[in-house]
Amino acid sequence: MDWIIQGATVDNESCCQYVLGVCYHDGVGLLKDEVKAFYWYKASADQGNPRGQGILGYCYGEGFGTQKDELEAMRWYRLAAAQGETVAIYNVGYCYEDGIGVEKNLVEAVKWYRISAEQGNAFAQNSLGYCFEDGIGVKQDFKLATYWYKKSAHQGYPWAECNLGYCYQNGIGLEKDDQLGAYWYKKAALQGHARAQHNLGFCCQNGIGVTKNEKEAVRWYRRSAERENIFAYHSLGYCYQNGIGVDVNEQEAVFWYYLSAEEHHAPAQLSLGYCYRNGIGVPKNEQEAVKWFRQSAEQGNALAQNSLGFCYEEGLGVKKDCTRAVYWYHKSARQNNPWAQCNLGFCYANGIGVEQDNSKACHWYKQAATQNHARALDKLGLHLQNGLGIEKDLNVAFQLFSKAAEQDHVAAQYHLANCYEKGWGVAMDLRQATHWFEKAAMAGCRSSHERLRRLLVRACLVSPGSLPVMSDDDLMCSGFICGHSAPAA
Repeated sequence: MDWIIQGATVDNESCCQYVLGVCYHDGVGLLKDEVKAFYWYKASADQGNPRGQGILGYCYGEGFGTQKDELEAMRWYRLAAAQGETVAIYNVGYCYEDGIGVEKNLVEAVKWYRISAEQGNAFAQNSLGYCFEDGIGVKQDFKLATYWYKKSAHQGYPWAECNLGYCYQNGIGLEKDDQLGAYWYKKAALQGHARAQHNLGFCCQNGIGVTKNEKEAVRWYRRSAERENIFAYHSLGYCYQNGIGVDVNEQEAVFWYYLSAEEHHAPAQLSLGYCYRNGIGVPKNEQEAVKWFRQSAEQGNALAQNSLGFCYEEGLGVKKDCTRAVYWYHKSARQNNPWAQCNLGFCYANGIGVEQDNSKACHWYKQAATQNHARALDKLGLHLQNGLGIEKDLNVAFQLFSKAAEQDHVAAQYHLANCYEKGWGVAMDLRQATHWFEKAAMAGCRSSHERLRRLLVRACLVSPGSLPVMSDDDLMCSGFICGHSAPAA
């Protein structure tokens, strides 16, 4: 340390002045002192030392040891960049990207990132990869994105390692490889990269590229949460709510959801809303649920938009307003949320918050049905069966009821049984009708219970071929059916 101080003070060596600034900056051999660090950085920069100039730009840009001055920051970055200092070249690009001390110019940002990246700067290589991935200031090109991420990651830069892991996990710009995805996440996670720690936890939780290990998942979520990662807060909450890698603890789940929600993480706001709506870990409070649904919905979360629409439709925690319900269902449905699409279809079918329109109802039911949404499949089947807003087609209606019934949708099971009993879209088959009425009845469908009783009379007491086909009225008059089922207890 004495040699550094002598070189900086007595010999007036710019390199020693820069190093002495670093020592004061980081507290290496000396007590940390921002003002003294700035003093020695400036002494070095004033002599034309490129590293001194570059770090002095940082000081002005961040207000470190001096008053913040973004124009001055950019001036010093440019001086250092003119001497080929790659970190400064990168910082010039960063200033152009964010409009720091200069008018924002994404194309110019890419130009400077590329200059720095081609000289091997890992920061710039990662930033250039990100620009190619998202089409920022350059035409989107996933292959070039991963090319630059790899360059940076192989130098051990954790942000690039995490980004490369994400590309492997999702097949962005290269062949999907879950194992390599997890490998690069772990490389970054071991360096303390919070996002990579969370992503690695997700891999462990779901067995993506690694052996499934829920306890290990929670361990990585915790490490990420310790670095204040809002995604990790939410994931920990989910684990506590559902007993994944930890014992179920609904109060603890709410604690983590709240931390994330307070940081404006839309999925956590949605989860917290569900907790308040259903009394999970907190006393049930529909007004509080609506508050969190709204905050999430206003950020564009499709599930929250649907939930908020439902609250308006039913008057849960907010004054009933079917027009507002439709507004939020529309927002969510346009993001291809099948629940919202089905709800919107139901509104059009029944004139809830909009003018009744069976054609529009069928449009939205179709959108949800293509995603195999059971309720939408059933509703669309009814419209096809009755020719409401769509051309009547008993065969397709039967197929839709079948798909929904296989998902244990009770109404669809009833409608499917009806098709088998009456030969609508399928050959009449009383055994199949009995099977599906029974399934629906076991799930609590009263109509199916009554129809099942009548079918059993027809199937068991009247031998096929020995008597003419008898209607329900015939069976009533003959005494085979007496009265009606008692209501469910």
